[in-house]
Amino acid sequence: MDDAKSHAPVLPAQAGAYTRFRPRYPAALFDYLAALAPRRQFAWDVGCGGGQATVDLADRFVNVLGTDVSAEQIAVAVAHPHVSYRQATAHDSGLMAGSVDLVCAAQALHWFEPEAFHTEVQRVLAPRGVFAAWSYGVLRLPEGPLDESVQHFHREVVGPYWLTRRRHVESGYRDLPFPYAEELAPAFDMEVTWTLPQLLGYLGGWSATARYIAANNGVDPTVALAERLLPLWGDPYQLRSIRWPLNLRVGRVAT
Repeated sequence: MDDAKSHAPVLPAQAGAYTRFRPRYPAALFDYLAALAPRRQFAWDVGCGGGQATVDLADRFVNVLGTDVSAEQIAVAVAHPHVSYRQATAHDSGLMAGSVDLVCAAQALHWFEPEAFHTEVQRVLAPRGVFAAWSYGVLRLPEGPLDESVQHFHREVVGPYWLTRRRHVESGYRDLPFPYAEELAPAFDMEVTWTLPQLLGYLGGWSATARYIAANNGVDPTVALAERLLPLWGDPYQLRSIRWPLNLRVGRVAT
């Protein structure tokens, strides 16, 4: 969803809402990453949040570790028989050297200290092991007026309340260090069909929305947005297509 995932304090109720309204990554993304990995024995999902990517990795790897600095996120992470979770920093995983086939950072790389993190990734990856990081920015709706209203909310209403690191998400991490032999990755999108209440729940879970509310005496900006969207949406329980283009960077360590 956004930058609240791994480093900002998260209350239990916020962590639950974060998981509830977050869109799922496409299965094809994990099939692609699993095919790149030298083996399918062990994967590490760093900055795992509520385990959204972790459980999808667990359908393709024998064992998966999800780590996050937030105890609240770990507490609500999705259980899976092939997954273990641990509260840990990105640069101190506690994993054995050369033990990991795939390291993933899903919507989290902008929170890590680059040098320390990549030193840890290169320590734990097996020969020909794969590192993958991806991000997604603001959603897109196919209907012009609806999309324009959401883009305005993102840029103009809560835009001043995004943390500065958000710029790395918007750039697809192209401005961050990537010390690997990079592969040319295919394009992937996240896609959902949501009602208007689901969309508003997602937008209400943005950390920028929470900061707006805190700075404006409890005024929730999604209330005004709902009034603006309802005439455009029609029946609020009508399902509409929503898409997030993924920005993926993937590479290998040297043998």
